[in-house]
Amino acid sequence: MKIVSTINEVREQVKEWKKEGNTIGFVPTMGYLHEGHASLIDAARKNNGKVVVSIFVNPIQFGPNEDLDSYPRDLEHDEKLCEEHGVDLIFHPTPEEMYGDNFYTFVDMDVLTKELCGLSRPVHFRGVCTVVSKLFNIVTPDNAYFGQKDAQQLAIIKRMVKDLNMPLSIHGCPIIREEDGLAKSSRNTYLSPEERKAALVLSRSVFLGEKMVKEGERDCKKVIAAMTEEIEKEPLAKIDYVKIVDLSTMQQIDTIEHGILAAMAVYIGKTRLIDNFMIED
Repeated sequence: MKIVSTINEVREQVKEWKKEGNTIGFVPTMGYLHEGHASLIDAARKNNGKVVVSIFVNPIQFGPNEDLDSYPRDLEHDEKLCEEHGVDLIFHPTPEEMYGDNFYTFVDMDVLTKELCGLSRPVHFRGVCTVVSKLFNIVTPDNAYFGQKDAQQLAIIKRMVKDLNMPLSIHGCPIIREEDGLAKSSRNTYLSPEERKAALVLSRSVFLGEKMVKEGERDCKKVIAAMTEEIEKEPLAKIDYVKIVDLSTMQQIDTIEHGILAAMAVYIGKTRLIDNFMIED
């Protein structure tokens, strides 16, 4: 496994691999890797000749007063996990390598970014789209892998690739959960023992809403009300949003007729956590 920090090193290595006839699988991450990331790497490993993982805490997707400086980092752990799961190359650039001086160009998207996390984090998806498009240009993968836990991000990346005619396939992979149901997240490390227990209210609410829909409930307001009521039973929980949106447009709907995403963001203490369930067409 190679670890590189410059764009030129990545391009030279990928060019060599492609000459040998390898397909390239790519997993972009912000590091502090866990079993959720490992599942993405395993999917990439299964279906590609070579696997590249980027580890980069992207400063332009963090707004003022968000957790850029405190975002967990552990490169030694990340390298070990990547090696154990068969990664061929880690790209670990600095912000200066990615953005340089006087960086002016951003990738901005309308509609899909205006709801859910885009409402409460207005600069977030511009930063995500910009860094992911840059990484796609650098790595030139055939396939890229993203987790369903960040379902809005997954939908946005799929749309960006389609709209901009990028020559790769985007693969969504299922949410990986702890044994007690909590969705795996690097931010779970912020939680105190009491908050960690309280955070289970997210998955309980998700499972409740999913059960209602699978049993035939089609009124979004009723599903949202039940999920909200469940969350509000937890004193440490503060809701950012609980919404049901059309899976293709990320716009709120009243009645479930086609594919939907039921998503939430909830503060447990000072830590903002997300979870969701998806019903596809």
